[in-house]
Amino acid sequence: MATTDAAAVAAPRLVAVGAGRMGRGIAIAFAWAGHRIAVVDLKRRSADAWHALRADARAEIDASLRSLAELGAIDPARIDAIAARIDFIDAAGAPAALAAAQLVFEGVPERLDAKREAFARLGAECSGEAILTSTTSSILVSELAAFVPRPERFLNMHWLNPAYVIPVVELSTHPATSPATLATTKALLEAIGKVPIVCGPTPGYIVPRLQALVMNEAARMVEEGAATAAEIDKATRFGLGLRFAALGVVEFIDVGGVDILHHASREMAASVDAARYAAPAIVGAHMAANRLGLKTGSGFYDYAGRDLAAYRRDVLARTLAMVQRAGLWRGAVDETLA
Repeated sequence: MATTDAAAVAAPRLVAVGAGRMGRGIAIAFAWAGHRIAVVDLKRRSADAWHALRADARAEIDASLRSLAELGAIDPARIDAIAARIDFIDAAGAPAALAAAQLVFEGVPERLDAKREAFARLGAECSGEAILTSTTSSILVSELAAFVPRPERFLNMHWLNPAYVIPVVELSTHPATSPATLATTKALLEAIGKVPIVCGPTPGYIVPRLQALVMNEAARMVEEGAATAAEIDKATRFGLGLRFAALGVVEFIDVGGVDILHHASREMAASVDAARYAAPAIVGAHMAANRLGLKTGSGFYDYAGRDLAAYRRDVLARTLAMVQRAGLWRGAVDETLA
């Protein structure tokens, strides 16, 4: 995450629509990186209700920044400067803020009618050059694109909570999303230290789709009495988590071997649940073609021309680094004590 206090040069005018948790988190992410951003509330409220909402948002942002400072992530002396870059604008001021916006993050409640109403406002009040995004975690980008007058300048943008800490931001495009829109959005995210990940109009993006399976399976194991919640969490943090922090999931398949996944899936399908553990057709196709991963030179990735010994060392280095960061690496035994 960039941490400069200098005003961003030629910074786009940024607007987060919706003063809820996601809008506040996005505001912190950009303000932390030196950008000014407006948090706009489209709902008409009484003066008292608006003041209460603004006070609550400011208090949460201040608390989040102070927690980061207490953890050593930011200098406490910078908190006020970061918070000052976040403007709160009520419904009366929304038209002017939206007219000036170059990039908008819609974060209204996860209801189709609320999204439709919000994008009707954005389409009418934002300039034709503005890029519009939705932060929805559940509605397909292709469905929301129908509400946008210039679909080529629209995509979904899924932030992972807390938005100002987690690097990954998932960008879900639809067929009409222009390459320029995607490139501009990716560049802005990279400039504030984020890692943009692109996927098509798929339910659940990438991270929620994977994590929902893991979380449900963990809950089933508790339900079945297979292990306690504490033991499952220990296994996740120091086994599954460390490994997948070092290697991507698909990379992990290739390193271990596609055949290992094939056989493990067959056994788990027979002993646990046939539907949950059935391997997808692509695994069978790779088995038939002898594309077993690193061991055969190709799998989900092609390893032709790669220095495999160097790659294996890199995999080991990444994994060891995660274990060391977790404080779990003991090193060699001192034989003089044996």
